Amino acid sequence: MSLLEVRGLTVAFRMEGRFLRVVEKVDLDLDRGRILGLVGESGCGKSVTARSLMRLLPEPPARIEGGSIRFAGNDLLALDEAAMRRLRGDRLAMIFQEPMTSLNPTWTVGFQIEEALKLHTDLPAAARRERSLELLRRVGIGAPERRLRQYPFELSGGLRQRVMIAMALACGPDLLIADEPTTALDVTVQAQILELLARLRAELGMAILLITHDLGVVAEFCDEVAVMYAGRIVERSPVTDLFVHPRHPYTAGLLASTPRLRGRRGRLPTIPGSVPPPGRRPPGCPFAPRCERVIERCRSEMPHLAGDDGHLAACWNPAR
Repeated sequence: MSLLEVRGLTVAFRMEGRFLRVVEKVDLDLDRGRILGLVGESGCGKSVTARSLMRLLPEPPARIEGGSIRFAGNDLLALDEAAMRRLRGDRLAMIFQEPMTSLNPTWTVGFQIEEALKLHTDLPAAARRERSLELLRRVGIGAPERRLRQYPFELSGGLRQRVMIAMALACGPDLLIADEPTTALDVTVQAQILELLARLRAELGMAILLITHDLGVVAEFCDEVAVMYAGRIVERSPVTDLFVHPRHPYTAGLLASTPRLRGRRGRLPTIPGSVPPPGRRPPGCPFAPRCERVIERCRSEMPHLAGDDGHLAACWNPAR
């Protein structure tokens, strides 16, 4: 059994006086010690999916309309809020996009790391402080004694992100959800953070759900990948297969628009149009209006994930 099993997850938000589906019938599987990349354009539903897994969406305006989320055998949608709080920060942890808005500016770094330990362990104060120092060392922060006394605004973006990772790792989670963990960082720091996550995965054996729009990151760090478009998973595959033989036209378009260091130079290909917003998605395949491989069936009938050898695509006219 997978550590994380998501089946048919459907999430809606109340907008314009009615509930509009933002995420529809999402299926995901993630095993212990593996990294799954969830990729797609901005607005396709990646972050909503991540927050749904953590049960962090405010209800209302959000509501989960269907599906199931099973984590280590537990049905997360059946748990009350008290039970979810016991899981969050303990066995299930998340790194958010922007650490400056996720860390509390009025509390020191040490206080915020120790808070998780105080909530989820019986460690005395001295042991919590030693554990916090160990965590800062593990994520590559020098002079940890000084950093514990500092406030988030006194740290650089890269250091704040490392503090967020240290907080997420405080109780040794089984699953770490990383939502665009390097978005606001420069390229050098991005590489350091991603290498840190990969090393910690190897050392601790935890599973990682890495949410990103960067296919280069997926190629280097992920074992498997799920491509999301307009709230749906349109392709799932082992990472090597996806880059060698993309089956969904949207995936092929994303790969074609990625800059390369070798080969002919010139204008990068683009995918015309934009992701349709909730409530304005066309009947049939939501990618049909932008697709070069569109056939008549695409405009009226929604395709479902199908394929073989673990490589699935939701397309009536996939590339082979």
